[in-house]
Amino acid sequence: MKTSWRSASLVASAAAVLVLTTACGQDKADTSTGSQNVGAAPAANGYGSAGAAASPSTGANTGAGAQTQSAGQLAVADTDKLGEVVTDSAGMTLYRFDKDTAEPPKSNCDGDCATAWPPVPASGATAPIGVDKTLLGEVTRTDGSKQLTYEGWPLYRFAKDTKAGETKGQGVGGTWYATAPDGKKASGGGEAAAGGSAEAADLPGLSTRNDPELGEVVVDKNGMTVYRFEKDVPWPMKSNCVGECLEKWPVVAPVDAADTKGIDNKNDGRRGYVVNNRPDGLKQQSIDCWPLYTFAGDKKPGDTNGQGVGGTWYAISPEGKPLGKPK
Repeated sequence: MKTSWRSASLVASAAAVLVLTTACGQDKADTSTGSQNVGAAPAANGYGSAGAAASPSTGANTGAGAQTQSAGQLAVADTDKLGEVVTDSAGMTLYRFDKDTAEPPKSNCDGDCATAWPPVPASGATAPIGVDKTLLGEVTRTDGSKQLTYEGWPLYRFAKDTKAGETKGQGVGGTWYATAPDGKKASGGGEAAAGGSAEAADLPGLSTRNDPELGEVVVDKNGMTVYRFEKDVPWPMKSNCVGECLEKWPVVAPVDAADTKGIDNKNDGRRGYVVNNRPDGLKQQSIDCWPLYTFAGDKKPGDTNGQGVGGTWYAISPEGKPLGKPK
């Protein structure tokens, strides 16, 4: 009986491997759409799947060790563009990352991502005056260090903010936002806040919206239009947007099938809703084996500035078709 069970297990394992080797024609395609680390190995442009800026050169910081120092007593600063934001004791803006989770707290920014977005140590931090101290907490990172959380969200500084009051990290990659005093994304007036406005709040990881010209288009969790690249190859799946291309066209990180609405997320083992394991180390979501991207030139939900660029970039339908492509 035991031998029979082992044989059955081996057969099942072999079948699983076969699915992995046939999905979208990739030798080792990942058909899982579960949560994955999206902070590792950004491309040369620095955005990659984490939406992080490129790692700064040595010394391009706010001072020796400033990015890794304790936040001390946090403060609430009133900015012209974003309204009230949480800062550390030195006035440096503190950010949250959409690819992290607050319940339970978890950081998905490691490696080069954590160089561009240094995690705020939990040690020595205290709540801002007038703010409930129970909003503060901590999370253990993959390297064992303790990172400060605010309303459950891990906090970061941005390496390109070089002086108090700067908010250069706001909206980067459509995933990084200054932290408001209630723990939500800062969303004051101005263009920088558009990506974190109520219009894009509480969307699934991927969903659709009705565009007056293109019809039903796929959007990400921030309401930003999702595109496909006609120079990519769906079978075997391959992205031909590499290097500097990714500066304008950041990849869409893996999105769990359960975190979608209106998307064709079936996976039959050959074509479907699978993850593209790119040679550069990034993990990229696909629909019908077409790798997915957003466009850096889109500044707010509803923008379709990437549509038709170079005759090769088109908004994608929930079935993976290019919308508005000339026939």
